[in-house]
Formats: sequence, C-alpha cells, structure tokens
Amino acid sequence: MQNRTVRITGMSCAACSAGVTRAVAKLPGVEKADVNLLTESMQVAFDETRIDLSAIRQAVEDAGYGMELPAEPVPRAGEPAAAASPAADPSAVAGGGLSARDRDRIRDLADRRRAVLVSTLFALPLLYLTLPHMVPGLVLPMPAILKEHENPVFAALVQFLLALPILLEGRRFFVTGWKTARHGAPTMDTLVALGTGAAFLYSLAELLFRAADPGRMAGTLYFESAAVVLTLVQVGKWLEARSKYRTSDAIRALQTLAPPSARVVDGDGETTVPLDRVRPGDRVRIRPGERIPVDGRVVEGLSAVDESMLTGESLPLEKKPGDPITGGTLNGEGQLLVEVLRTGAETTLARIIRLVEDAQAAKAPLALLADRVSAVFVPVVLAIAVLAAAAWALAGRPLDFVLSVFTAILVIACPCALGLATPTAILVGTGRGATHGILVKSGEALERARSVTDVVFDKTGTLTAGRPEVTAVSVAEGVDPEALFRRLASVEHLSEHPLARAVVREAARRGVPTVAAEAFRAIPGRGAEAVVEGQAVWVGSPALMEERGLDPALWEPLLVHVPPGDTQLWAAVDGRPAAVVTVRDPLRPEGVRALEQLARDGVTVYMLTGDRLPVALRVAGELGIPADRVLAETKPEQKASRVGALRQAGRVVAMVGDGINDAPALAAADMGIAMGEGTDIAFESADIVLMRSDLRAVGSALRLGRATVRNIRQNLFWAFLYNTAGIPLAAGLAYAFGGPLLSPVFAGAAMALSSVSVVMNALRLSRLPLDPDRP
Repeated sequence: MQNRTVRITGMSCAACSAGVTRAVAKLPGVEKADVNLLTESMQVAFDETRIDLSAIRQAVEDAGYGMELPAEPVPRAGEPAAAASPAADPSAVAGGGLSARDRDRIRDLADRRRAVLVSTLFALPLLYLTLPHMVPGLVLPMPAILKEHENPVFAALVQFLLALPILLEGRRFFVTGWKTARHGAPTMDTLVALGTGAAFLYSLAELLFRAADPGRMAGTLYFESAAVVLTLVQVGKWLEARSKYRTSDAIRALQTLAPPSARVVDGDGETTVPLDRVRPGDRVRIRPGERIPVDGRVVEGLSAVDESMLTGESLPLEKKPGDPITGGTLNGEGQLLVEVLRTGAETTLARIIRLVEDAQAAKAPLALLADRVSAVFVPVVLAIAVLAAAAWALAGRPLDFVLSVFTAILVIACPCALGLATPTAILVGTGRGATHGILVKSGEALERARSVTDVVFDKTGTLTAGRPEVTAVSVAEGVDPEALFRRLASVEHLSEHPLARAVVREAARRGVPTVAAEAFRAIPGRGAEAVVEGQAVWVGSPALMEERGLDPALWEPLLVHVPPGDTQLWAAVDGRPAAVVTVRDPLRPEGVRALEQLARDGVTVYMLTGDRLPVALRVAGELGIPADRVLAETKPEQKASRVGALRQAGRVVAMVGDGINDAPALAAADMGIAMGEGTDIAFESADIVLMRSDLRAVGSALRLGRATVRNIRQNLFWAFLYNTAGIPLAAGLAYAFGGPLLSPVFAGAAMALSSVSVVMNALRLSRLPLDPDRP
C-alpha cells in the first residue's frame, strides 16, 4: 500500500471535490481517496501492484480536473539518487519562501483581481442603463439613443457589447462547467454557466428579433442579469481566494524561517553555500541575530536562542556546547559553531511543516456530512430549477419571469459555502496551534479533543521535570561507599533511564569515576544489571530483587535512614543487599496551574506511573490529584490496559506522555498527546505533539479542539441554512403568497457573501487565545 498526497487543480466547490473523490475511489486498487477543496489536495491510499499514480491522474482528468504528481526526491551534490532525502517542497525546507501552491495562488489572485476590475468596469454602466427597468418609477439621466423604449435595437446592442467582455472574463465558469457536466458530475460552475448562459442567450435572441423586426413589441432583456451575476460571482471568488490565502499564513510563516544559505566552516575558512548543499557532519557558523539553518549540535560558543516560532516558548533558551539546536530558530547575541545533524526534508522544521500540511489536507469526520450532501446537491438543484420554471410556465407566467426564477435558483444554490465550512476551520485551527508549538496530526484529532473527559498523565518526565536528583544513600554495614558508588555509576551510565542518570550525576558530584562494566542488561520497568570489577551488580526496584530471589526484609534496616516518599533504588552486589538510594524528581513548576485549568474546564485528571504507591501518592498530593485517581506500580506493558479500562467505562481518554516509554498507552487512548519536543517517537505515536515541555499546553490543545469544532458547526449551520432558505425564495415560494421575488442579481450577491462569510468566520480562530497563563 502507498499513501500519497497530490495536488488537484480546477476545483471550485464542494461538488467538485465530491466528483474527484467518486472518480478515484471507484478505481480498482484504491483503498481511500480524501479530497480537500481548500488545500487543493488529495490524500490517496492505493495498492501499487494494482494501480499507479498515472492511472489515478487519468481518472482525475477524465472527471474534468487536473492532478499534479509529487516531485521525485532530488539528490544532494555527489549523492546517488537512492540516497536523496524524501521529496519535499524545496521552499518549505530550504528557505525558499513561498511554496509552489502559494505561488500559483498568488498568480490566481492576480488573474481574479484583473477579472473583477474588467467586469466591474463594464457592469457598472450596464447596470446604470438597465436600472430604470428593474426599479419601477426610477428615472436616470441618459441620452435618448440609449433609452430602450425610444431606441430598442441600439439600446439592446449597447447592452450586448457591455455584457460580452464580462462573459469572456468569466469563461472559466463555462469551460469548467461544461467539462464537469459532460462527465456526469455537474458543479457550481455548471450552475453559474447554465443560469447566466440561459439569460444571455435569451437576451441575444431578443436582440436578433428586434433587429430583424424593429416594429415588433420588444421583450425583456437579461444582459444585465447575466453580466452582473457573473461580476458578483467573480468578486465573491476573488474575496474567497484572498481569504483562503490568509488561512495558510501560519504555514507560510514557518516556511520562511529557514534561511536560504549557510556559512560552512572548513579548513580554508568559511564559505557561504546554498542550504541544499549542506550535509550532515558539516560545521556551520551562526553569527549573532542570524536564523539557524539546520538541525545540529553546538560545538563551540554560548548564546540564547529564540525558539518561539517552533515551540511557543516566549523566553530564549541558553545554548552551550553539546546542546541540540533546531533549524529555523533565531540566534541571540552569541556566536555559535554547530555540527550539522539533519538538513533539508529531515529537519524538525520541515517535518513540522509536513505534519501540519498533512493535517490540513486530511478530512475530518464532520466533513463527511457536507460531502454526502454535496455529492447529490447540484443534480437536485438542477431538478428543482427545472421543476420551478415549468410550474411557473404552466401557471401562465411569461418566459422572462420563468427565466428569472430558473437563473436565480441556479445561482443562489451554488454549494461553495458547504465545501469550505470544514476545511477552512481545520486549516486555520491547525495553523494557530502550530504557531504555539501544538502540532495536530489530523482534523479527526481536533474533533476528538473536543470530547475528551479524562486526561491521564505519565508521571516521570511529564508531570515531573525528568531530571531526578539523589536525595539520600543508605549503605549496608561493611560496604565501602566509594566502591559501591563506583560500581553503581558504572552500571547506570550505560542506561538511558532518568533515574540512572541521577545516580551518574551524583557520582560525578562526589568525584567518583566509572569503570568498565560487562554483561550489561537493562530490564524494562525493573532496573539494570552488569558485572563490574568481577562482581555482579543489580540495581533497580524492589520487584527486581524479588525476581532474583532476595527477601525484601533484608533491606528493612537500610530503609530506616531514607525518606519514605521518595523513589527507591535497591542495590545488591553478588546477591547481597548493598544499599538503598532514594531519588526525587522535582515537579514541573507549571504543573499545579495546568491541572487546575483542566479541572476548571471539566476534565478529570489521572496519574499513571510504574513507581511505588507511596511515591506516587506524594507526587499526587503535591499536584492536587485525589488518591483514587493514582494508577501506581504499573508495568510498561500494563499502561495500555489501564488506559483501556477507562475507555471501557465510557470515558473519552487522552494520554499525555513523553512519546518514548509511553507509546503503547498513547496508541491505546482515544487521543495521544506527546510532550516530545520533536523527537522521532513523538511524531509517530501521538495524535498531538507539544513542541515545548509545558503542561499548560495540554489544556491549550483541548481548548483549540473545542473551538475548532464549534467553528465548523457554525459554518455548517450557516451554509445549510443559507441553501435551505435561499432556494425556496429564489423559486418564488414567497412571491406566490404575495412576497418578493428574488432577482438573479441579488441571488449572485447572496451566493458570494455566503462563501466569504464562512471563510471569515473560520479566520476568527487565528485570534484564539492559547496563552498558557489564561485565567
């Protein structure tokens, strides 16, 4: 199976995206096809042994649209093609500024603006000439030769000449509308083309009849309806395109973070080279105030680096030799020498951009309702327009009245707002989250965030700072403390566990060196063992000692001298109790405020840990978590089942962990939130990744989900209300009972306003407060 994202061109409404989806989804070998109108993209999953992208592109083109295949990976200088990085938009990863899609959108905006200006230039005088016929009793000054009742042929010819350039500017509606109708999938363009085309052809026929028989009774002209409706649709599409372009502001801001070049340091000095020529292992010089071009490790220098655009962290972070550094961040006043670790599409910045773009292209479950409606909407509207026109014709109404009803229905019922309701909100919501270090992987994750009732936090490294400190050491009688610490540190320095790191740091503080350890083995959830200086050393939890056949009672004399609420590491040498080392991991300073905020939002908080119950209760008490919500002494393989038990009780559960040891629990929850600061496992195992280790961002992520779903529902409500109320009005239902009849001109204005209003409502999410210190 292959999962690819491709660009779809030529779409203008929800019926377009529904048509592409139908055309691709029915192909043999295609498992799923999700088309996003707003991002002009399709995510397609297919069996490459049964179908390829060329066949999928042919199906899209047969449906009347275009499909652009993704670029192939481009090798760096001196690399074979197979070694190239994954394909990516170079502008997103190499400081090139705007993406290809954005450049196309800018060109499209310019074309639409020109069309609006030209159409308006001709529509205004045409409207002026015809207003006296539209508004009874209105008299406007104009030469007699332009007055229709005095010179019907010449006046009609002038109106025709004014309308013709507007139709030429709006030819895209006719071309696309015909193509999609020919393939059995009519769209918004089909409705606009039919309505305005019918009005124009009717008027053209009337002009020819007048010219052939100047003495005949003149009929009604609808040149102004066709021209003004097309002008209003052009204005609406231009405003809609401008608003849609604004929804991608967050992505564009990220794409412009990486500079286009880097200053590579070699034996001959410094050389400024394009970013795509920088390789892992190179060393680059970053001067004060410069953007950092690559992911790497500080080799030399001290500086404060501003990471706010990636993590949302407002304060610059101090960087010293050995510290990791991320491309796209801003160097402060110091000068740094950085060893390159990742470049191009593999950098954290590029991966963030890809993750956010994938989330924006993915379809949320709420969008499925709009898709189902849009799939049948245009054919149903066509049927309603024909039936309404036929009913009024049978009722004895003149042809011009029937044509006005037919045109108004087709124009006002364009399903643009339906197609934009969901993707605009998701696009703006995910972009807003990205600028605050909250990376949402899909629209589905945003929807689930709204429903979360319980949040389960892992203790170590999540609720705590992840940097434990040794608080006490109780050594058995007859054991040399320095020799013991040397052996413990020699075992633990081979382990990556935070508690092991605490023992190593304590040994360094005491000036105790480490020696070679043999036969090292890490035991997940228990501890570690090795042979040091010819002696077997075990260090870890009491459960490890029991598994090795040692009686826990042997350690009771050592427990008298250690704090009861701290984490205990028991040590044994050659099968005899040697020491108890207690460790305490300090709480994150924002932890209490973060959990209080979740409680105010109605969320129940649990703590999950493999630590002993006394330690877990102490930490929970400091954080204000009730004892009945503490899930202690949980083995790594049991964490997922603990989360599953909450879900079976009918709760909607979010799991918050560091994305490494907690991966099974993250996957088992309704929603996984990883505080991974961009680590590989965090990107893979969670639905939401928090780029900064701030617990308050959990509440911000849930708040973002609730606000986005609320915005989607508002958009869908107004889109459905607009169409359900507009169609009867255009069909003359109110007129039949003495009310007004909606003219095609006002129908065009209402259609344009509905699409723009949906996009503008979604843009409100760009001002959503995600400040972690929100009261």
